[in-house]
Amino acid sequence: MGYANGLLCPLGKQPLLSFGVISDVQYADIDDGTSFLGVPRYYRHSVSVLQRAVKKWNQEKPKFVLNFGDIVDGYCPKDQSMIAVKKIVDEFDKFNGTVYHMIGNHCLYNLPRKDLLPLLRIPGHDDHAYFDFSPIPEYRFVILDAYDISAIGWPEDHPNTLKALKVLQEKNPNSDKNSPSGLVGPARRFLMFNGGVGKEQLEWLDHVLQEATKLNQNVIVCCHLPLDPGASSLAALLWNYDEVMDVIHRYSCVKVCMGGHDHKGGQSVDSHGVHHRVLEAALECPPGTDSFGHIDAFDDRLLLFGTDRMKSTEMVFRH
Repeated sequence: MGYANGLLCPLGKQPLLSFGVISDVQYADIDDGTSFLGVPRYYRHSVSVLQRAVKKWNQEKPKFVLNFGDIVDGYCPKDQSMIAVKKIVDEFDKFNGTVYHMIGNHCLYNLPRKDLLPLLRIPGHDDHAYFDFSPIPEYRFVILDAYDISAIGWPEDHPNTLKALKVLQEKNPNSDKNSPSGLVGPARRFLMFNGGVGKEQLEWLDHVLQEATKLNQNVIVCCHLPLDPGASSLAALLWNYDEVMDVIHRYSCVKVCMGGHDHKGGQSVDSHGVHHRVLEAALECPPGTDSFGHIDAFDDRLLLFGTDRMKSTEMVFRH
């Protein structure tokens, strides 16, 4: 793998592991549009970004690829949802290796969990989408389900839907629960297009981090929704990011938290030395530009090599 973009391989070491990353493809077979903030969105072009990513990954041969969610857009006509999701999954499947998908809000606007999870081959249970895997002994990846407690994706009468509606009722006084109008600071996150991590998932996370600590593993936590206000718009955060980070901060094994959702991207290092990196969206690449990358993992750092809109980043672990 080449070391461009001003990033240097530490002391000529070979990486322990390389993996591909992309987020927020949000494909739809519709004309270009804009976000609610007026940022241009290129719905048809995003599949070209993904195709170029897969071609590059097949040349670079990373061990696996992480897709941080929102593979199709909410504006995708509902009668085309299944076709659109399958089309993008087929493009990911052209990668010569394993792709691990996360679910995002746009995925859930298109298809309910029970249909979506099998299509994305997410190895969750009972329609939950959190899991972990250890591709090499030194590293463990934890994939969180950001829409565990959510008003989208579950059946209307599901306990998780009812919990989510209660949160929105208590935290967001607006009649449009996707409007942050009047909400101040991190309270702006209580919007219907976000979600939360439930109690069972928090307990599972605690257990996984205990195990990783015993095995002396570096842990990368991945979630569609960002987990740190320093790396993200306040309106894009996980509802209970603070509870999740309370669990993470009990352990020194978690080195990096990665997310999508906030299309402009961002990065920060929190008070415990954990790096947060939110990936720039494929959807907002003008034709001819890209946003994807690969990450080389060493024993003491991650190096993200980004293309075009995705900024290359060095994340050196605090010991």
